[in-house]
Amino acid sequence: MMATRPIASAVTGPAVSAVLPALLLRPYPAVMGILNVTPDSFSDGGQFIAPEQALAQARRLIAEGADIIDIGAESTRPYGSQPVTAEAEMARLKPVLAEVVALGVPVSIDSMKSEVVAWALDQGAAIANDVWGLQRDAGMAPLVAARSVPVIVMHNREQADPAIDIMQDITAFFERSLEIAARAGIASDRIVLDPGIGFGKTQEQSMMALARLAELDVFRLPVLVGASRKRFISTIVASEPQQRIGGSIAAHLIAARNGARIIRAHDVAETVQALRVAAAIEGQQ
Repeated sequence: MMATRPIASAVTGPAVSAVLPALLLRPYPAVMGILNVTPDSFSDGGQFIAPEQALAQARRLIAEGADIIDIGAESTRPYGSQPVTAEAEMARLKPVLAEVVALGVPVSIDSMKSEVVAWALDQGAAIANDVWGLQRDAGMAPLVAARSVPVIVMHNREQADPAIDIMQDITAFFERSLEIAARAGIASDRIVLDPGIGFGKTQEQSMMALARLAELDVFRLPVLVGASRKRFISTIVASEPQQRIGGSIAAHLIAARNGARIIRAHDVAETVQALRVAAAIEGQQ
């Protein structure tokens, strides 16, 4: 595997001045632990829908080294997920969100609905995570600007198109998102980009996005990657989601080497260990 950069590298310049600066300046990426309070998420749907189970999982993720907890109440899996209303999302979040926030780790709200994000920010969430990159809900960008919170802008497509150059598509998408952000008044140092592994992409395109991640350097913004347990892993080695820890770590180490500064993962302890060991080894060079 040929490295484009060492894992220990960090984003420099204005991109780190306000968006989680301490985490982004460490010699290894921050780890965002996934907490799904949904019945139908692809890997852990239904496991943490009960408030006491969700809170216990949040505590476990933090104990394992999660720097951020990303909590979502609507599955966005490409196949089999059911859209829910804002009211339903908030009903799932209400019993757990404030208690998770009280654990003291920054909480990201994973929602494409500005109404849900606004409510979650009122409850103490600190980061907006929009899987449609400010392009689905017209109220999202003005909300983020008004609240002055960091926002994760993820690339997405309605459906995969195997004929396109996926990195060109991702780049064009982010250009549109950043135009929307600028018009709304979102400071550039509050934006994190996410190429959306597994969203609107063929399995080969997901792997291509990881391999060519460094092309996103053109934006001079921090990049988040979430390849955890994604289906492309099973096209290489047949496996169910819970059997994809090794593949997830491999993908995340490559993402870190190619510039990712935040890794979104289900298996936090293993991911933290892998990232820190890789950074320590590279630090000996």
